[in-house]
Amino acid sequence: MTRRKTRFEEQRLPGFEFDPGAGATPVVPRLDRLVEDHRKFHRQRLRQRFTKGGAAAVPDYELLEMLLYRAIRRGDTKPLAKRLLAAFGDLNHVLAAPPARLKEVNGVGDAVVFELKLIEAIGHRMARAKVINRPLLSSWDALLDYCQSAMAHRDLEQFRILFLDRKNVLIADEAQQTGTVDHVPVYPREVVKRALELNASALILVHNHPSGDPTPSQADLDMTNAIRDAAEVLNIVIHDHLIIGKSATLSFRSEGYL
Repeated sequence: MTRRKTRFEEQRLPGFEFDPGAGATPVVPRLDRLVEDHRKFHRQRLRQRFTKGGAAAVPDYELLEMLLYRAIRRGDTKPLAKRLLAAFGDLNHVLAAPPARLKEVNGVGDAVVFELKLIEAIGHRMARAKVINRPLLSSWDALLDYCQSAMAHRDLEQFRILFLDRKNVLIADEAQQTGTVDHVPVYPREVVKRALELNASALILVHNHPSGDPTPSQADLDMTNAIRDAAEVLNIVIHDHLIIGKSATLSFRSEGYL
């Protein structure tokens, strides 16, 4: 009676490739594939956690990490998300940062800048939609949220004008001038001229202080008075002048300056 010889082989482990011509001898494991599989699982896990729990279920760095997936299809985006937050402080400042400053962070290229600026623009449009073509004086909190979103994190001073009709409905929102870190030139004649072109009956002036402190300077007070005086001649009302800081907004009307 002939006995059948039994051949014993080691069990193959996941991630290892075997050379068919070398029997059961394993060759170098494909670590790159293992790492990529881990990253895919991590991305899937984050998406599931966000889907189930919403934004409250993930910290800022993971929200930013998921946003970067669109720009960086392969690879780990967590280190870049943390570098961006370390460089700019918080998610708002990351989204509002100028493209040139974003590119100073290692790993940021045109694709990443595009995604960040796209999300910033969408956020501004969403905030603007809550105030445009609506009576502003009865939607004051929404107006403040919009101004904070659009201006609080800018590195340079910007002067904006909100143009209102006779029913105090916002008919236009325009950035008039952009200046330096502590000054923006404003010309009362041009402000009033633009109000007449839009047939506006009232204005709300808005500018930001990149320093973060919304306290008005003497130049701010003088400029506001000059615009008010020019507007009064044409029966145009200045409802308020808002100075936007990083975490607070000052109202000239509330503080007694108007």
